[in-house]
Amino acid sequence: MIKRSKTMLRGLVTAAAITLASGLSMTAQAQQVFRVTAIPDESPTELSRKAAPLMKYLEAKLGVKVEFTPVNDYAASVEALINKKVDLAWFGGFTFVQANARSGGKVIPLVQREEDEHFKSVFITADPAIKTLADLKGKDVSFGSQSSTSGHLMPRSYLLAAGVDPDKDFRRVAFSGAHDATIAAVASGKVQAGALNISVWDKFVADKKVDTTKVRVFYTTPEYFDYNWTIHADMPAALREKLKAALLDLNRNTPEGKEILELQRATRFVPTKPENYKGIETAARNANLL
Repeated sequence: MIKRSKTMLRGLVTAAAITLASGLSMTAQAQQVFRVTAIPDESPTELSRKAAPLMKYLEAKLGVKVEFTPVNDYAASVEALINKKVDLAWFGGFTFVQANARSGGKVIPLVQREEDEHFKSVFITADPAIKTLADLKGKDVSFGSQSSTSGHLMPRSYLLAAGVDPDKDFRRVAFSGAHDATIAAVASGKVQAGALNISVWDKFVADKKVDTTKVRVFYTTPEYFDYNWTIHADMPAALREKLKAALLDLNRNTPEGKEILELQRATRFVPTKPENYKGIETAARNANLL
């Protein structure tokens, strides 16, 4: 009886060990998915199209499965990174500032496009009478998302500097949710003017997706730092360096690099640092948006 009990005990221990090993194996497999997200500043279709070649490239460089995980709004992208639901996030400058504040400094901007060192916003209109920012008084004006750097925060900052308070001087403040939606709102006459990311505007013009005989730029902002790829500070150092190197290695002289960088509207990626976004943080606090 005792011998039988010992045999049964060994069997149970062996089964438990197998179950535990299996569980650990499953956990390890689950952790071998590297998840990436991005602020939804364009349509879901466009974001997925831009992401696909980059995800394939990172998968080869990191040696793990890489998945693009879309989110519904800017706030969701912030929460996803600070709660470690994703490993890498494409943020605007303001979204990074928000994530940095929400996480208590636990996020790190890794790289940015070279273009993001000198980024700009544009104000567009189809109304011939609108020629300056002051002409927007009494008009319906659209921003992008409330958390957008180039589609709201910085345009608002320059409006205030010009003596125009959107909340007091506009007849109506609208939020389209995305840069391409702002162009559509202006082109359709839903609003008399809108503010958006200069690179999206330039892309629409190049692709002839907007009639520039009707819709035009009437004001371009000064330069500021904007978008970046951000990680959580808890990412292992080895993985962080591997990821950073992969992004910095992208080169327009290779077919793969050319495709990825063109989709990202980038000449190349360059290193960045939290200090680059102090100006955006100041603008956000001055506008009572942080």
